[in-house]
Formats: sequence, C-alpha cells, structure tokens
Amino acid sequence: MKFLKKKELEIKRRKRVRRKVIGNAERPRLAVCFSNKHIYAQCIDDHAGKTLAAICTTSKELKAEKLLPNVEGAASIGQKFGAKLKDVGITAVVFDRGARRYHGCVKSFADAVRETGINF
Repeated sequence: MKFLKKKELEIKRRKRVRRKVIGNAERPRLAVCFSNKHIYAQCIDDHAGKTLAAICTTSKELKAEKLLPNVEGAASIGQKFGAKLKDVGITAVVFDRGARRYHGCVKSFADAVRETGINF
C-alpha cells in the first residue's frame, strides 16, 4: 500500500510539471530521466510529436564510458547533450525535470547543458 501511495504522488508531481511545460518547434521540451543504472535525455517537439535529439548512457558512443546516474555522470551527459543540441541547431529549450526535485543530479545536468550555451 505504501508503494502505491508513493507512485500516485510521483504521477501527480509529473502531471503538475507537464501542465506548465510544453515544447514547440522554437523551444522544444528537454526531458531528463534518471533510473537506478542509466540517464536518459531527449528534446521533444510536443506539437509535432517528434523527438529532435536524444542521448542515453546505453547508447553505443557512451557505453564504454560507464557513466553512473550520479552528479558527475549527469554533468558529463549534460555537456555531451548540449553539444548535440548545438549540432542539431537548437539554442533554447524548456526544461522538464519530471517528478524529481531540482537539485543534485537534475541540477547538475541542467547546469552542464547551460554551460554549452543552451538557454532555458
């Protein structure tokens, strides 16, 4: 029962954030997800329903680096994802933190993406 209550609260938090954060062609939504073993990030145009850019620790180019879903791993992924967004031509995004608080790994990821010149 306790697990179900926690999951329901997480879904509520996620929906609360998604009501306010909507991506379009000019400013796509940058969604980040941390699991126990991996980090996933993608840039999404919600109006078109398309993923414009994505990166994860399970991809071929990052698998050899053995990045963990901690603050250091999030910063490294953020740097790489910011560079990837620049290559695609995206300069401004809206940040979707999901159900997580903006501190620790999420803050580290966001700061690393900002350092590459992407505007939030």
